[in-house]
Amino acid sequence: MDLKDIQNLIKFVAKSGASEVKLETEDVKITIRTGSETETTYVQQVPMQAQMPMQQAVPQAPVAAPATTNDAPAATTDDSKYITIKSPIIGTFYRKPSPDKPLFVEVGQTISEGDVLCIIEAMKLFNEIESEVSGKIVKILVDDSSPVEFDQPLFLVDPS
Repeated sequence: MDLKDIQNLIKFVAKSGASEVKLETEDVKITIRTGSETETTYVQQVPMQAQMPMQQAVPQAPVAAPATTNDAPAATTDDSKYITIKSPIIGTFYRKPSPDKPLFVEVGQTISEGDVLCIIEAMKLFNEIESEVSGKIVKILVDDSSPVEFDQPLFLVDPS
């Protein structure tokens, strides 16, 4: 890719309205970012000698922590009497063990300590989330097959 090709690419990106374009070939890496006032272009020439690509470190899933905390009630005052069960890990939330199986729990269902409430998939591992409290499921706060964050509320449980 010569300088004229790069200049034509910059003009094309500026006219297209795209905010960022990245282009990689065997010998050139180009990132073009357009802003409201200025246009920034980065061109990096890759060395011709073959290099071994560096492996990226894969983050490990944290060890599952207790799924509930008794001192962390929900944000609203109406829900303050309920216990919030939170996600111990980052992953994808599933309400049933497989598509053809029934749901683990439903609103209004009474649960006991140790009952499986859901599965959270993290890095191709399916982690069963068990209840640390007994009570009645008042609300399910996450949709099936949704991504969840660490410490994100999943369920509201009435311990009485």
